Amino acid sequence: MNDSLQRFLLESTPVRGEIAHLDATWRAVLERRTYPAPLERLLGEMMAAAALLSATLKFEGSLIMQMQGSGPVQLLVVEATSEQTLRATAKWDGELESGNVTELLGAGRFVISIVPSSGKQAYQGIVSIEGESIAQVLEHYMAKSEQLETRLWLASDSTQAAGMLLQKLPATPSEDTDAWNRATRLGETIKPEELLALPAPEIIRRLYHQEDVRVFEPRPVAFRCSCSHERVTSMLRMLGHDEVRSILQERGNVEVDCEFCGRHYVFDPVDAEQVFAADVILPAEKTRH
Repeated sequence: MNDSLQRFLLESTPVRGEIAHLDATWRAVLERRTYPAPLERLLGEMMAAAALLSATLKFEGSLIMQMQGSGPVQLLVVEATSEQTLRATAKWDGELESGNVTELLGAGRFVISIVPSSGKQAYQGIVSIEGESIAQVLEHYMAKSEQLETRLWLASDSTQAAGMLLQKLPATPSEDTDAWNRATRLGETIKPEELLALPAPEIIRRLYHQEDVRVFEPRPVAFRCSCSHERVTSMLRMLGHDEVRSILQERGNVEVDCEFCGRHYVFDPVDAEQVFAADVILPAEKTRH
């Protein structure tokens, strides 16, 4: 099954949907870092959710979803871009027992940030973590922050992550006002194993074969990390010359690991000084008259 996003509409109704399948994209995350099984499941579902939500937005840049908690799982982060690329990471402490979102994260908050690639001001929405699943947390966010009725069904295992999203758009008097209730009731019949195993067109056919459905061309999805030597250099400049010199004195090199892809960056004393070379202002030469 190909990594893809599949959009569909129930014609003459205010209902739109998306189905995401992440195969190689999800495995690329797991190849770079090993996560405990309970956390792996949550991160996979959150990755599918980020792909689905980003597909509903018109933007150029990145959508970043974060869950920050006080429990054994401290952080879940997924970044989805307008180019349909994804990356994800998480932080935790100690051994993890099986549990739902609130049991693993404890008290915390859910943050969605939209960062335009044009450099325009970023948007950020924050709500408390409420719900027992990634789907319920995101549904709570959409109801509170966006006032947009949204339903999600998510699933993941060690090789795949997948999900389906339904959204209720503003209805016109001529549209079928009961369609949202029908669509969500049928959506509730989908099983996690079906989400993972069945192609998107087959899921749509099984659930909505009695509806007039418009299915769009699928869009490919891929793993890509945006880290680079230039971005790490910018981070060191923000850290400051004195702090970087202090690290060099203590360790000999400045080493930075990307939390998303595991790439290792090393700056020796010469490299580190080059980071701040542009900050050195040379005295102007005297002009002889």
